[in-house]
Amino acid sequence: MSHPESAYKKVTTHTIQKMKIAGEKISMITAYDYSFAKIFDAAGMDIILVGDSASNVMAGHVTTLPITLDQMIYHAQSVVRAHQRSLIVVDIPFGYYQSNSEIALASAIRIMKESGAHTVKLEGGEEVIDSIKKIVRAGVPVMGHLGLTPQSINKFGTYTVRATVEAEAEKLRNDALLLQEAGCFAIVLEKIPASLAKTVTESLSIPTIGIGAGADCDGQVLVMHDLLGINTDFTPRFLRKYLNLEEQINTAVKQYIQDVKTKNFPNETEQY
Repeated sequence: MSHPESAYKKVTTHTIQKMKIAGEKISMITAYDYSFAKIFDAAGMDIILVGDSASNVMAGHVTTLPITLDQMIYHAQSVVRAHQRSLIVVDIPFGYYQSNSEIALASAIRIMKESGAHTVKLEGGEEVIDSIKKIVRAGVPVMGHLGLTPQSINKFGTYTVRATVEAEAEKLRNDALLLQEAGCFAIVLEKIPASLAKTVTESLSIPTIGIGAGADCDGQVLVMHDLLGINTDFTPRFLRKYLNLEEQINTAVKQYIQDVKTKNFPNETEQY
């Protein structure tokens, strides 16, 4: 029997597992600051991801690669201060887990201790299994990430759909099972064929969170700037824009400028 979101006073990794078993879809969104995180948490969001997409949408970089661990911890601290209900997941950024498992564990521990977040996320399959196992053994929950892995963009050379050929699809299926066996509590599946995502989801006992991976994943995630229509240049097929904040903010700011210039703001009721 499915539970309404309001039934979960605090969302934990255990809650996420219960939701998969019950067939209740899992909602996930990115956030990078206190104000938006507070809104998302109060709205009933299940998971808030402090994504390394902050490198793009907050800092203006072309890729996720430049963001540092210190910067990720800063964003995570801001989001955690807004937390009441949602599960907070933080990306370990590029360069802080790939070289060896000791560095990966040290990075995860810094995120957990200094931000107060609940879990970490990292990209990759078999290549990072040792890091995942070491982090999990230390008591830190890990969310995996397969398919299009943005930290590997220079290897792929493109953001097109992944695993469309059987060899790559087979590796993804195997990697998903390896991540589950290594102790991941959930896996993000990004920009892969919906049929493959369905097969992977059905093969796992842990939840899958899709982004551009179809409706059969156990949950969905979007970047807040895309969902809210702040980032108007990003228009992939999988994105549904629920607002057009760029246009609304632009209109409001232009009106403010006009009111200042014409001495309409502040008026007598807006001063002391």
